[in-house]
Amino acid sequence: MTLELEKLTAQVCEVARKAGDYLRTEQQKLDRSMVEQKHTHDYVSYVDKCSEKLIVAELSNILNVGFVTEEGTAQHNGEPYWWVVDPLDGTTNYIHGGHPYAVSIALRNIDEVLVGVVYEVAADECFYAWKDGGAWLNGNPIHVNEHNDITQALLGVELPYQTDYKSFGLDLIGHFYGLAGGIRMNGSAAVALCNVASGRWDGWIEKYIGPWDFMAGLLIVREAGGMVTDFKGNEGCLGNNDIVASNGNVHERLIEKTANFSFNFLQI
Repeated sequence: MTLELEKLTAQVCEVARKAGDYLRTEQQKLDRSMVEQKHTHDYVSYVDKCSEKLIVAELSNILNVGFVTEEGTAQHNGEPYWWVVDPLDGTTNYIHGGHPYAVSIALRNIDEVLVGVVYEVAADECFYAWKDGGAWLNGNPIHVNEHNDITQALLGVELPYQTDYKSFGLDLIGHFYGLAGGIRMNGSAAVALCNVASGRWDGWIEKYIGPWDFMAGLLIVREAGGMVTDFKGNEGCLGNNDIVASNGNVHERLIEKTANFSFNFLQI
């Protein structure tokens, strides 16, 4: 199969924006009593599910391949290509009337990610990339920053939903607090990666996330000139759930902290 990746990316951006329009409208009338918990502190609503169905239907019309989706409305059955979809990344922000929240869509094969689109709805920012095509934001090229001083770096981290891993989350912050210039959490892995790609943040570290959380952002960071690895520094991290992304210049310092990280399990 020969794919026209630039054209395909433009079509995916339109799908992401269409889903974003739906999310924006529904946020104004969402009743929190309709929100469910998939796991403790891990929320889902009818909006996530309806957004995913909309995205799956639209993407199937563009390229009918397999799917890996957060809400499980479509499946990957061994197809050589598949879409990876998060219909609403940042659900906790969303249900509280906040932001950021985003639509994240990637297309990949067994070896690599070919297309990545993240649409941050509240700011109307569409980040996108295709393999060897650079990274873009609303039609303008983006690039990671060139900062190389970790003591001045702005890093993103996120606490895992699983409170069983409370000690890990606190230790993660403790490893970087005081080393970096600042630490932030924004509640959306997809947007966090785009913050790195666009030079707003110098790095981002998170564990216990799904492929739909980071797959599109991974390509966007790499096409913007940055690095994405697992906690050990391996670039072949498509199947992992621990991610370190950076501008490249501070990556070694981040890996120094994460490579030997002790993942303590704490029942609370």
